This record gives sequence, structure tokens and C-alpha cells, in this order.
Amino acid sequence: MHADDAPDDHEFVPAGFRVPEGFAHGEIRLVPLGPEHNERDYRAWMSSVAHIQGTPGFETHDWPQPMTIDENMRDLVRHADDFRRRAGFTYSVLIDTDVIGCVYIYPSGRPGHATVRSWVRQDLAHLDGPLYELVEGWLRRAWPFTGFDYAPRTRPRESAD
Repeated sequence: MHADDAPDDHEFVPAGFRVPEGFAHGEIRLVPLGPEHNERDYRAWMSSVAHIQGTPGFETHDWPQPMTIDENMRDLVRHADDFRRRAGFTYSVLIDTDVIGCVYIYPSGRPGHATVRSWVRQDLAHLDGPLYELVEGWLRRAWPFTGFDYAPRTRPRESAD
């Protein structure tokens, strides 16, 4: 990052940084979360509230908590507005057109640093580790952060047969 590209005190990412419109690897795609995902997003997280609350990075947060689909729409509009303003970046995690999770990239409070969280639906919990690995690599390759906090996933232990 050049000095001219460095974010000022109120910018999360440098003005010249082209925010990724998504990411794809194999069957998993990340696309900016928006109102068009409302029904699929709502079904995804409402089916997995306890699972998400136990996902690394969410244990101490007050979301998810049950809400109506209209309240979810307002939340998605807020996330889309954050994306447009470059104040934070939330991506839907898709397989085909099915919402299976989300990735949140928001300021940590330290210049050039981000806080990142992600979740996947309970029925696809086996994809949490692979999603973490994909997102961590993508953040290192494609984003201008000097660092980020992203709660690590533990790898399943190999069984000794």
C-alpha cells in the first residue's frame, strides 16, 4: 500500500481500493449481501441460531436473535448501505443460489485493521473450516488491511483406527 492509498482517520479502506464484488472457489461463492437475499438469508440463519451462536467469533455477540423477516430486511438494507459507503462489507455465502452463510468484514477500531466473522448453516457445519480457510487467504491476497481479527477454527482431530 502506498502512502497515497492509506485510509485517512474515517476511511475503513483506502479511497483508491477497488472493493471485491465477490469471490468464488469451487462451489462456494461470496456475493455482496443485499435485500434480494432476504428470504434465503432469513431461512438460513433462523434454521441455525444456536449453531451460529456457538461459532467462533459469535459467542459474545448479541446476534443472532429471532426477528421477523421485515426486521431482517432492514438489517440487510443496513449492510448494503455499509457496503455502498465502504464502511463495512458483508457477503452472502452461496452454493448455486442457496444462501448457506455470511461473511462480515468491519472496522476493528484500529487503523488499517478489520474484524471478520463468518457462519454457515448448521446442516452444512462441515463447511465452516473450509470457508474460514478460503476467506482468510482471500483477505490476505485481495484486501489492503494491515491485519485482521478472525476467530480461528479448530481442525477436527484425525481418528486413530
